[in-house]
Parts: sequence; C-alpha cells; structure tokens
Amino acid sequence: QVSLGESGGGSVQTGGSLRLSCAASGRTSSILSMGWFRQAPGKEREGVAAINTVADSTLYADSLKGRFTISQDKAMHTQYLQMNSLKPEDTATYYCAAGSTWDTRILLNAPAFAYWGQGTQVSVSS
Repeated sequence: QVSLGESGGGSVQTGGSLRLSCAASGRTSSILSMGWFRQAPGKEREGVAAINTVADSTLYADSLKGRFTISQDKAMHTQYLQMNSLKPEDTATYYCAAGSTWDTRILLNAPAFAYWGQGTQVSVSS
C-alpha cells in the first residue's frame, strides 16, 4: 500500500506561482510513475503531468507545457509541481497520484494510477 500526502496549495493572483509537493510513503519501491491531476468544479479530472520515478522521464498535458514543471526528489520519494504564470482557469483541486506502470499512451488518464492523495486546492484570482 502507498500513501500520498500533498501540500503547497493556496490562493494567488493571475501571473503568480505556486509549488505543490507530494510525499509518498509505504511501499514506495512499487512506484514507477507519479503524476498530478486537477479537477475544477463541474469538470472532469484531467491529467496535468507525470514523471517516471526511475528514469526521470516526464510527460505533460499539451496545454500546460511551458508553465508547469514536474520534478522529484527520489531519495525523499517526493514529487513537485512548479506552476508559473497561473491563470484563473488553473483554479482547481490538484491531486497527486502514483502507479506502478509507465505507459505514455495512458499516463495522463486517471485509471493509469492506483494511489491518490486527498487533493490540495489552488485558487487563482484575476
């Protein structure tokens, strides 16, 4: 079993930055991929970014490339999401996820991940 704990959400103005963190605990040796998803009210959960915990390969939603950066501290089993130039449409609950596979064809889809954090709120005001 893997547990995930997110932190770093908050409220910022348009153009601001936030860094989210997600620490994994438990059977961390089984994790091959970690990712971030977000869900705005009334919308479906969407994939934001993912990282391969062994190879450091990354994958981003096309619409977010250049503004969001995913990274990790392997020793701490922690992943980060640096979000820059935030826009009001980035407002959502952001979820950390972890899984044991790396398939770029499906990695930005929620079923690719077995473990989920509780979510952290990000609010961007205009």
